[in-house]
Amino acid sequence: MTLQTVADRVGVSRMTVSNAFSRPDQLSEELRRTILAAAEELGYAGPDPAGRALARGRTGAIGVLLTDSLPYAFTDPVATDLMAAITTELAPTGLAVTLLTSDAGPDWIPARDVPLDGAIVFSCTTQSAAVDWLRRRRLPIVFVDQDPDDALPSINIDDRGGARLAAQHIVDLGHRRVALVASSLPASLGVVDPDAALEAKRSQRERMLGWMDALAPAAVEPVVVHVELDAAGAVDAARMLLDGPAADRPTAVLCYSDVLALGVLQAARELGLAVPGDVSVVGFDDAAFTASTDPPLTTVHQDTRGKGRAAAAALTAALAGGDDPPMHVVLPTSLVVRHSTAAPPA
Repeated sequence: MTLQTVADRVGVSRMTVSNAFSRPDQLSEELRRTILAAAEELGYAGPDPAGRALARGRTGAIGVLLTDSLPYAFTDPVATDLMAAITTELAPTGLAVTLLTSDAGPDWIPARDVPLDGAIVFSCTTQSAAVDWLRRRRLPIVFVDQDPDDALPSINIDDRGGARLAAQHIVDLGHRRVALVASSLPASLGVVDPDAALEAKRSQRERMLGWMDALAPAAVEPVVVHVELDAAGAVDAARMLLDGPAADRPTAVLCYSDVLALGVLQAARELGLAVPGDVSVVGFDDAAFTASTDPPLTTVHQDTRGKGRAAAAALTAALAGGDDPPMHVVLPTSLVVRHSTAAPPA
């Protein structure tokens, strides 16, 4: 079954049938309905998508590049909220969203080989080969949770300011024995190696620096543990931190994310420790579940949905072209104080 078969049935040219699928504004509504009805009757699904993309010079799809595995996009609350906002913003444009990872096989590199009109790069390392491939393709790109690039639009949050607020809250409550449950960034006792920090993801580096902005002036030297971004790793880390004499264990734990904070709450509960009576816990992100944890979690709020909407809007503008300089947006963060923090035990 071919396009010509439909053209012969209706008595029009192949181009007219093609326009019915690809350029409906070129036909009257009555003629287009007649062609589509004939195509459905004959079992013709339409022109080959690859050929249509080649003819139009557009694929109709944008990519979202994640450093982590694809399941991460469906399990991490920040990633899922971001993706929901991006897809909602793009829905009226008709653009499809393709998830990409930096994983590459010997013959298939998604960032190089998947047909795309543009891409959103979300929280990738500066050394990502996938980001380099997207650049080499000269696609419109928007950075999210990345260090800004003068040539590309970027959407970030004030990670450092938010982490500073969280740490200052703990200091103001009187805590001096503090632990940091951080994402994998080389550090020891709160002293960040500048060279190592430069190689980390932006949010990892900025949150660590924000914590130290408040802890260092208070002469607090935190214990730092590094875990993968899941609650199970945080549970193990928290057990190590909290399973000891009261005089030795931290009285407050600052967490890179709410997911990690959830693991710390679980470990404290398993060890018979009261939160916040024995140990205070602070998260970061203000995910939806934080208001209903036991106790409700003190955390740093970021506007994840706003970040996703801004990223999609910036990419849509980049696809449309124009001479406006790339925009660089930094969304504010704020501290949300709930019931998981209090003054340290006497």
